[in-house]
Amino acid sequence: MIDYRLTLHHETIPSTRERMEEAFGRLVREREEGIAGYYNLPVDTALVIDEVKARAASIPEQWGCETIVVVGIGGSSLGAKALDQILRPAHPEAKEILFLENPDPLEIHAKFERINKEKTLFIVISKSGGTIETTSIFKALIARFGLDLEGADRHRVLTITDKGSILHSFAQEYGLDCYFIPANVGGRFSVLSAVGIVPLTLAGYETGKILEGAREMVDAFFKREADHLLEKGAFLAENWEQYRINVLFAYGSYFEDFTKWYVQLWGESLGKIDLSGNSVGLTPAGHIGSVDQHSFLQLIIEGPRDKTVTFLQVENFGLDIEIPKISLKHIEKNDYINGHSFGELLNAECDATREAVNGVGVPTDLIRFDRLSERNLGELILYYELLTSIVGAMLGINTYDQPGVELGKKILVKKFQNKDR
Repeated sequence: MIDYRLTLHHETIPSTRERMEEAFGRLVREREEGIAGYYNLPVDTALVIDEVKARAASIPEQWGCETIVVVGIGGSSLGAKALDQILRPAHPEAKEILFLENPDPLEIHAKFERINKEKTLFIVISKSGGTIETTSIFKALIARFGLDLEGADRHRVLTITDKGSILHSFAQEYGLDCYFIPANVGGRFSVLSAVGIVPLTLAGYETGKILEGAREMVDAFFKREADHLLEKGAFLAENWEQYRINVLFAYGSYFEDFTKWYVQLWGESLGKIDLSGNSVGLTPAGHIGSVDQHSFLQLIIEGPRDKTVTFLQVENFGLDIEIPKISLKHIEKNDYINGHSFGELLNAECDATREAVNGVGVPTDLIRFDRLSERNLGELILYYELLTSIVGAMLGINTYDQPGVELGKKILVKKFQNKDR
């Protein structure tokens, strides 16, 4: 179960209520007309789980692997990486997943050193099929490990891409297994498609429960049982020029990759030019409590009043360690915490920080897990995807394109073309 609490100092006036209804109507149309397909993934992707298990059961290179290497970047890796990081402590039996994302030669070398080809399944993910970082790293894997795509290693490599993409054509050429991303699901919204569910299923996670939690969130929203999403979206959209930065302060180290997923989702979806030609958007910032209380919190409390803060808290981590009843000479002032647990300390720090931030008038909200579970994480994924669509609708932008990203890609191509002349 997840509890959502808003402390946004916001009065819902008639014009705001009207804006909320218009945004809800737009999301209904997006769903019904297939403009954005992520709404349907919690149901549709259940079939993918069955397909993955059925295929892999007869292929030793897939079901019997010990390590899964995911080659992908951005929307092709961040979501699965976030879920893997959060769930792994409770599932030590899950197969190792290595993510090859960034063309950083030091990181590539270090991760290549950890790979035993005979015990590894390679999953190449690119929606377009031609992502330069992904294809370049895949070429390096082929060269380093002598991957024989026409023979012995054909079942050791599978692909995830759009149907009809150049990566799909490549997979057909060599007879590689290929799973598809729905055409109307953008990369940053694709974690609950084959992009995330295939590697997580093969790793041994209960991905069906992730989809169940996500489906419950979708159903609740469209039944008008989760209007807190519309209320939060309205506050953010109506006040974006004052509160330009939304800070996600997650209290738990295992949320670090989730904050990176959120930053891409928020930044790539909401930094746009609206219908009037104005540059609009909200800047996302991801931080981990209590570590970043000792740095970024100062800016929140005494810096410019241009931020809202979302606190993410876990009530029960499923494991705890008691702080020993030891008194250290000259440091006795900290003995008040003796006998309490680290979970208590972390959550008390979250509560104290939230109280301090509220006290100086910074708008906040709280997302509180009763525990970490697949179902709760599926709900959280859909919560943020729905919130992104709501704010995009209220800002009057196309939430699902990314022309700024495409511009950078075009410039990159020209740079290498000019070098080769």
